[in-house]
Amino acid sequence: MKKFIIISVAAGLFVAAVYFAFVYYVPYSEGYRSGELFRMSHKGVLMKTWEGELSQGVSGSQIFRFSVLDTDQKVVDDLNKFQGQYVKLTYEERYKTFSWWGESRFYVTAVEKESSPFKYK
Repeated sequence: MKKFIIISVAAGLFVAAVYFAFVYYVPYSEGYRSGELFRMSHKGVLMKTWEGELSQGVSGSQIFRFSVLDTDQKVVDDLNKFQGQYVKLTYEERYKTFSWWGESRFYVTAVEKESSPFKYK
């Protein structure tokens, strides 16, 4: 009976490890989004996460919500620097998210400043 419990617990831990590895390392999709970065915040009580929003339309009707992992400090710094400007985001969409990663399934991995296609004069 003791051997059965040990094997069951080991199998459960193995399945959990494979699941977390799959969710973390296998992206559902990868892509780019461009727009005006208008919100970046560090949210949460126990587990703080970086969350942001990108306006993809003139009227702000298309909002792209994204998260940034805490390990990507350069991306966080760049996003804070480009606040209110037109940027191009490189992102990965995950199959699932966990509360300590962020609210969104879209995780920004790189950001670069772009010139806006809208010319205001």
